[in-house]
Amino acid sequence: MDNINLLIIVTIISLFISVFLAFFMITVKTNYKISNFLFAAFLILNAIDISEPLFNMIADGPSNLGMFRSSFAFLQTPVFYLYIISVCYSDFKFKPKYLLHLLPFLVANFILLPRFYTVDTVSKINFIQNRQNMIEFQFNHILIHIQIVFYIIAVFRVLRKSKKLYLENYAGKNISSYNWLFQFTIVLTAIYMVVLLKNVFKFSDYPYISEWLKISLLVSSLFIFCWYLFKALNNPELFRNIDSKLKLVSEIISEEKNSEPPTTDEREYHEELLKLKQYMEKEKPFLNSSLTIQDISNEIGIPVRNLSLLINHQIGQHFYDFVNTYRIENAMDILKDRTKTKVTILEILYEVGFNSKSSFNTAFKKHTGNTPTQYRKYLNNSHL
Repeated sequence: MDNINLLIIVTIISLFISVFLAFFMITVKTNYKISNFLFAAFLILNAIDISEPLFNMIADGPSNLGMFRSSFAFLQTPVFYLYIISVCYSDFKFKPKYLLHLLPFLVANFILLPRFYTVDTVSKINFIQNRQNMIEFQFNHILIHIQIVFYIIAVFRVLRKSKKLYLENYAGKNISSYNWLFQFTIVLTAIYMVVLLKNVFKFSDYPYISEWLKISLLVSSLFIFCWYLFKALNNPELFRNIDSKLKLVSEIISEEKNSEPPTTDEREYHEELLKLKQYMEKEKPFLNSSLTIQDISNEIGIPVRNLSLLINHQIGQHFYDFVNTYRIENAMDILKDRTKTKVTILEILYEVGFNSKSSFNTAFKKHTGNTPTQYRKYLNNSHL
């Protein structure tokens, strides 16, 4: 079987799975329709992009439709960027300013108007045959790679900020949910880098390498999308926890330095710290697995802004770690209780406010240097 036939077969399979997954994302019942629609759009755009071999088989030479189809590649990374924002922030809504993400797509098509879209077929053929010397092709080729780099950086910035906001304001779901979204973005970045390499070989003396890279990309991207969808659909509650209006502690501190002197003096700071610790020890709010900094603020009457500075800046712990410290101390007390030796680790982690074994083990080891199981064995041996 030659490369062309193999490419056609792989393309057909990839198209079918991409369209099927997109249809599933649109029709599945969920509270997060916008995110699903955006990821479905990303899959459809990917399907349009990989359909080139099939389109060339049925097309009778260069056409406006064929050129327009190829320009849809300019929409992939902007849609993925909007998808990332939608899963990270609970209050995501479409805004008119997001239409600016269409700009590269519109520019790429606009510059093709004079010498491709508006000319006859013979001129189109001549344009394609001499594409390496055409300024429009060179410009679009550079533009799309600049765009890819720009949006990949933007995605990582969004993920980095949202993870920090989560750590500073929430103590609920396992933070590893953000880690595998980072992983997915890293893998997607690697794919785009291979695409760049493929394009280099496409216009070199080794075009067959480009074909093999294209086949590899088709196969690998399918596995990656299926893996991501499996993770996302099985853990729909992992994201959408953050209010986009929240500010990082570093931003709050910067604002205070540029405005009036700090409103909280040393005495007030100690009073608020004492009030916070007494509330944590007496009321045990950390037993609530979805506790937020807003919840504590409402109970003890300290504004969220002040409470965030108190915990994240003055105490020097993220709110996430601050709450988990109390949870781990509580878990250690249970493990030390000889009347509760038959209580399982799983029962303990749910009892003290965790909702996953991995997050409990990570936090416990960070606090004690041992896993809960190791800690229990150590206690049992010391009692012998």
